[in-house]
Amino acid sequence: MNIKQAKSLSLMQLLDEMGCKAEQKNKQDIWYLSPVREEKTASFHIHPEKNIWYDHGSGRGGNILDFAIYFLESQGQPNSVSNALDWLGNRNLSHLPKPSAQKVEKPEPKLKLLNRQPIHSKGLVNYLVDVRGIGLDLAKRYLEQTLVLNENTGNKFVALSMANEDDGFELRNPFLKSCIAPKSISFIRGQVPKPSGIHVFEGMMDFLSVLTRQAEECLEHDSIILHSVSCLSKALPYIKGYGYQMLFSWTHNDKAGEAVLSSLEEFTQNEAGLVHLPMNKIYRPHKDVNEWHLANPILSPECKI
Repeated sequence: MNIKQAKSLSLMQLLDEMGCKAEQKNKQDIWYLSPVREEKTASFHIHPEKNIWYDHGSGRGGNILDFAIYFLESQGQPNSVSNALDWLGNRNLSHLPKPSAQKVEKPEPKLKLLNRQPIHSKGLVNYLVDVRGIGLDLAKRYLEQTLVLNENTGNKFVALSMANEDDGFELRNPFLKSCIAPKSISFIRGQVPKPSGIHVFEGMMDFLSVLTRQAEECLEHDSIILHSVSCLSKALPYIKGYGYQMLFSWTHNDKAGEAVLSSLEEFTQNEAGLVHLPMNKIYRPHKDVNEWHLANPILSPECKI
């Protein structure tokens, strides 16, 4: 089997054959429970007509060959392109029908921003305070309440949002982890005009958890929130050549976080005068800062990491 033949195989059929459970379906979208980790809320999305996928839990996506590589990698198996082709070739999968000559209209974006305002929804406030352990006043400095339209279903919902550097928005609520495209990083200036350090966080709740633990409204140094490990390449140009002396990384204690940690270590070794200071040992064995923060309630406003 060659690459062209592999890309013509049905991704939906492959997932069904693997026993992946489809949680939500419509003509343009199917949401599955992740094929690479245990989860209760479906975060693995495919577009059947385009035969592409996106894993919101890891920020990875692509075609069926990319998925085969991704899955083999998650299982600790050899995952080169040839390995992926062999793996797909050993499965009894149907080929997709050839596209018609008719022009295919480009689907509208799934999520559309309708309005933004200060956080006031009781559900979002409870999610911040009770579920995430983040104070409302602090959250209001960095997040907004956003009304969003799902154009595929016509449904509207509210979510916490953080603007990114490419005019997109990262979205969170108790049932959703998504974004209004384009997906990108958020850059936040620190208290010092020309700081010596830069923090790199995987997620917005990690950033807000550190601020909460530090009893601060703003960190001394600058911060970058990746929102997805796939956005690391967008973050590095903000760091390279700026003159930072310290890079504090707040990666998750999982396989994806380890990959980011390794990439940052390699980057700093080639960036003169920049020292990498991994912070994940502080909250190990917890997966991330917010999980550790919730497991270790603050006893006083002076409690520091």
